[in-house]
Amino acid sequence: MPDKRLVFAYPGDLQTLTGGYGYDRRVIAGLAANGWNVRPLSLGPGFPFPSGKTLQAVDASLSALPDDTVVIIDGLAYGVMDQATEKHGKRLRLIALVHHPLCRENGLSSDVAARLQTSESAALRHARHVIVTSPATAIQIDNLFETSKDAISIALPGTELPAQGHKASEGAMRLLSIGTVTQRKGYDLLFEALNHLKEMDWHLDVVGGLESDQGCVMALKNQLNTLALTGRVTFQGAVPQEKLSDYYCSADVFVLASRYEGYGMAYAEALAHGLPVIGSGAGAVKDTLSVGGAIYCGVEDVQALTDALTTIMSDTEARQRLATEARQAAHSLPSWEDAVRVFETVMEKVAQ
Repeated sequence: MPDKRLVFAYPGDLQTLTGGYGYDRRVIAGLAANGWNVRPLSLGPGFPFPSGKTLQAVDASLSALPDDTVVIIDGLAYGVMDQATEKHGKRLRLIALVHHPLCRENGLSSDVAARLQTSESAALRHARHVIVTSPATAIQIDNLFETSKDAISIALPGTELPAQGHKASEGAMRLLSIGTVTQRKGYDLLFEALNHLKEMDWHLDVVGGLESDQGCVMALKNQLNTLALTGRVTFQGAVPQEKLSDYYCSADVFVLASRYEGYGMAYAEALAHGLPVIGSGAGAVKDTLSVGGAIYCGVEDVQALTDALTTIMSDTEARQRLATEARQAAHSLPSWEDAVRVFETVMEKVAQ
């Protein structure tokens, strides 16, 4: 029986209200529930662009760990830890958890993207194994970094079935988007699509942190003002996981116009609540929405978003059909127990 001790390292604050950190918290809790002695380890602020001081602290933290310690490192930090992984990769049993490649984040200059691809490629060479959150990300890791397929495992995010689904609202149709307000989430595309639907009665709630990209938030608010949509969109900010269900239950339609997702946990959670879903984006989005109950709109296709919104908001029968499909699809979604089992299998292999 392997030693059931490990370190789970992550950037910044584990309680940050994003899907990626939520994934980390659920895995840590699941491993602890299964008898693993999990030591959470913050690697400090600023990732994926940490200061030299932060990287020095990372080196000190890893240096303090005994030889052969199993260390899972979240990819937001791991991808820029090429020097630290080279130094410690032989004596520590490193496992990289990659939500999506850093170099594929939207809004990066070509120089920054190239630098991130180089550092992540170098860092992954020192990982004993790589865990990704979707088949699409596994393919990208293989193509971008030439990581052996045998060294990659897929742990899909879990989805819990809620005690109750959404309830039809009275008055304006309630649209819901959930995701940190950054360029990658495509809120600008959604606002452009909604600009063509001013004659329809709707209101959009945007639930997600506003601190990650202040420039993006300001640009979106300016866009809403220019389009005369300010009063029809509410930025709710970040919401604790236990309160998210209230937003799903009070919505009529879930729509997220992402440019890219490593999986798309919010899409799956919306389906689990029986919401008709409109989604877009590269990466794993199409796969995530393939279970039913959703309309997939490609990548940065405002016309497709406009058409999908028009259909769902104006056609009661289509909306009800998608809601029924969503409730049925929810039962095929993976559980957090499934994800934790993947981690356990990988750690047992790495610890040998």
